[in-house]
Amino acid sequence: MGEQEDKSQQDTNQIIKERRAKLAALRQEGNVFPNDFRRNNLASDLHKKYDEQSNDILEANPITVRVAGRMMLKRVMGKASFATIQDLSGHIQLYITNDIAGESTHAKFKHYDLGDILGAQGTLFITKTGELSVRVTSLHLLTKSLRPLPEKFHGLTDQEQKYRQRYLDLITNEDTRKVFVTRSKIIQSVRDFFVTRGYLEVETPMMHPIPGGAAARPFVTHHNALDMDLYLRIAPELYLKRLVVSGMEKVFEINRSFRNEGISVRHNPEFTMLEFYEAYQDHTYLMDLTETLLRDIAVKVLGTTKISYQGHKIDLAHPFSRLSITQAIQKFYPEYTDEQLNDRTFLISKLQSLNIIYKPEDGIGGLQLSLFDETTEHLLIDPIFIVDYPADVSPLARRNDRNPEITDRFELYITGREIANGFSELNDPEDQEARFFEQALAKESGDTEAMHYDADYIRALEHGLPPTAGEGIGIDRLVMLLTDSPSIRDVILFPQLRRED
Repeated sequence: MGEQEDKSQQDTNQIIKERRAKLAALRQEGNVFPNDFRRNNLASDLHKKYDEQSNDILEANPITVRVAGRMMLKRVMGKASFATIQDLSGHIQLYITNDIAGESTHAKFKHYDLGDILGAQGTLFITKTGELSVRVTSLHLLTKSLRPLPEKFHGLTDQEQKYRQRYLDLITNEDTRKVFVTRSKIIQSVRDFFVTRGYLEVETPMMHPIPGGAAARPFVTHHNALDMDLYLRIAPELYLKRLVVSGMEKVFEINRSFRNEGISVRHNPEFTMLEFYEAYQDHTYLMDLTETLLRDIAVKVLGTTKISYQGHKIDLAHPFSRLSITQAIQKFYPEYTDEQLNDRTFLISKLQSLNIIYKPEDGIGGLQLSLFDETTEHLLIDPIFIVDYPADVSPLARRNDRNPEITDRFELYITGREIANGFSELNDPEDQEARFFEQALAKESGDTEAMHYDADYIRALEHGLPPTAGEGIGIDRLVMLLTDSPSIRDVILFPQLRRED
């Protein structure tokens, strides 16, 4: 394998050497990287409009076009040649001949390489094989490509190369391009959904004096002028709720957040979240709204509520189930009784027997969650809201009126992954202050993910936060779901990787 890699590198180096020689020769002729060609037409628009036209009509009524893109295919013959260029919308074929383009232009074209960016003017016609093409009258080399395109990039098993050189992946892999076009449409659909419902889109700080809004380990940076440490945002929650205090009663933000934690198929150090807050609503309203949101996105982007993810068939049109943590555990492990799942000694024993890591200081709620995370979460394939989260693992959520040991909180799971987290917000400043103190004590005891005490947020609550419901949805995981992508790296244009040697 090492010899093959060395031979491949030698071949690449030779190609680059030859292309640099071509570039040097071109420089002698004038400007090699011109910027005076203006494209008037995209490939997909031309195909949509003229693919069904007969060649007789096109020949009788010549249509002049100006197209540009990267040359992906090249077929040189005697006095005529074909090339396929790729633009942002798709592919179009060029037909270059001595008679129409001229011998000089055709001769130059024969020395162009795959990967070069060309601009062409000509008239449309249909070839004998039925392909819409441009009969080139003038051809321009706009950018000389010095490196060769990978010959079989689509079939590469080296995923890291695709992630590291995403530009090559996007050039040569149509499926990858479709994923990121879909991602853009999903985000636009999210934005439209909330704007049409009267939400105000806002932007909150990405550098925080105190990390808050989630239990996570932050990235730390330093501001030289202020001579103070700042933390990259782990969540925008506390700033968005400050805005609700201010009277902005319906707000949302599509934000980049950062967590200094592990990397996996579900986790990237920086990721995109949607968070939204609405005054005078509760968590049950959010669950209904979330179902509507996901169905709306699926229909607008995919044209259907029926999706397939890694072999699982899911219909988002079906009502989402709702179970508590213990009910979900018992659904798959009916041998556990209510008494056992509310017995701290039993839970610790079970976690130890299953080699599940847990925090010894956790109460029953935290222990239940540890058992759920490791034994049940991955089994939740169909959409399901897990509800009634324990208060000791929900420091920002409102306590339930009937049972103060649990909160009015839910998490949405689909295909065994958390997609959303929402709750009725805690707006009692004294209760919030007490919970912040609990988190601060946990941090002093070594819990690196526990929250800091945020005095300004308490001050804001003391001015009065109306009854409010708030939720966060992981955009990356939502895109994974709707594009059938197995890894979060497949839906992030430039995922975080180790430094290249």
